[in-house]
Amino acid sequence: MPAPATTPSPSAPPPARSRRLALGVLATGMLMTILDGSIVTVAMPAIQGDLGFTPVGLSWVVNAYLIAFGALLLLAGRLGDLIGRKRMFLAGTAVFTAASLMAGLATSPEMLIAARFLQGAGSAMASAVSLGILVTLFTEPRERAGAIGVFSFTGAAGASIGQVLGGVLTDALTWNWIFFINLPIGIAVLLAALPALPGDRGLGLKAGADTLGALLVTSGLMLGIYTVVKIETYGATSAHTLGFGALALVLLAGFLVRQATARNPLMPLRIFRSRSVLGANLVQMLMVAALFSFQILVALYLQNVLGYSAAETGLAMLPAAAVIGLVSLTVSARLNSRFGERKVLLAGLVLLVGVLGLLTRVPGQPDRADYLTDLLPVMLLAAGFGLALPALTSLGMSGAREADAGLASGLFNTTQQIGMALGIAVLSTLAASRTESLTTAGVPVPEALTGGYHLAFAVGAGLILLALAVAVTVLRGPKGSPRSVTAEPRTPLAAR
Repeated sequence: MPAPATTPSPSAPPPARSRRLALGVLATGMLMTILDGSIVTVAMPAIQGDLGFTPVGLSWVVNAYLIAFGALLLLAGRLGDLIGRKRMFLAGTAVFTAASLMAGLATSPEMLIAARFLQGAGSAMASAVSLGILVTLFTEPRERAGAIGVFSFTGAAGASIGQVLGGVLTDALTWNWIFFINLPIGIAVLLAALPALPGDRGLGLKAGADTLGALLVTSGLMLGIYTVVKIETYGATSAHTLGFGALALVLLAGFLVRQATARNPLMPLRIFRSRSVLGANLVQMLMVAALFSFQILVALYLQNVLGYSAAETGLAMLPAAAVIGLVSLTVSARLNSRFGERKVLLAGLVLLVGVLGLLTRVPGQPDRADYLTDLLPVMLLAAGFGLALPALTSLGMSGAREADAGLASGLFNTTQQIGMALGIAVLSTLAASRTESLTTAGVPVPEALTGGYHLAFAVGAGLILLALAVAVTVLRGPKGSPRSVTAEPRTPLAAR
């Protein structure tokens, strides 16, 4: 048996002011990457017209980013543990910022797709270690819950702000500025991160430099995510989908075998001994897949059925971001401390079932739809996301010892991306198929579109119910008085 890697000696936490500054840097970095993901969708028609993308080629503006981001998160998280999480964050932010400049200056489809792939890689490098840095900075349960609430809010805010800002920048200037806006933000994050983030040397590459494992997991995830996002094009039972899907599964199975036998594994399988880590990642994958139908399909409903402009759509969805932010920043930390993350997560999931349940009843005739009665209640119930995500993040990081914090962070972000890819592929395909069948039957286009969205919302509600079942059965609450499961961040992993 080889000797286990040495865990860095825990040091005294930095002063509160330094930790708050570090949190601000991490949250701003997260805001930039999430903002970029949503801002692009609004500018797609302008990009297509200017650079001459084909309809199929245009999808790669999103897919190139998604594939690189989702495939590299796990590797980046482990490398952050090995070479230092601060170094990985700085390198990722620098790559993302430089790639944003390249994207803004793109003069051909090939140049923009390459830049988007590099953006995804840089985003993966920075995002994979952000939670790992956060949980080592904030070790006291209540402080950590508050920090995770702030971090979660930036993700929700970035998605909503991006939809509004993308429309404004594209209409007022050109699509290039949706990428140029990242330059001052990225430079500011780099300059602030140098003094603000705590330095860490990492475990050293010899503690986990598993080259074969890295190749297997990166190629497997990249191929798997590619297969999922192309289901809408080729179909779920096509030779393309089944062939590439099978190859991706073989690569990932090979990775797991390698991790069980390697002397210095890239991803020590001990991390899955924690019920909280395993359960939280499963719940997150289901929840994110379901909420694709809220974030994307509601926007399509507003534009394609009700006739909203891009900017009006963003403004219509702002109440959801506001209540998510309010709950994340002011309520979630106190509720997690008082009742425990598991109970707060369950409450949030129940509210999200209500969100998607109400959406199955939105009218298909524009003249019968009323925002205040049909959609505003949905936006307000989205507060459930502000309860669920911080609690889920705490649970997902709770079983990781300090030496594995980057790995746990990368794993948590990876399951998020897998859930997003599944949501995009499955729900959009179901919606399109239902719409096509209704249109063929002679149903007017707005009602046919709404029928497709209704089906996707219903399936999304089913996914949330499944997530609720996993949370009830896998995530067991502590016995006795409520306490945060993050209260022991430095203990070794144990079955929970």
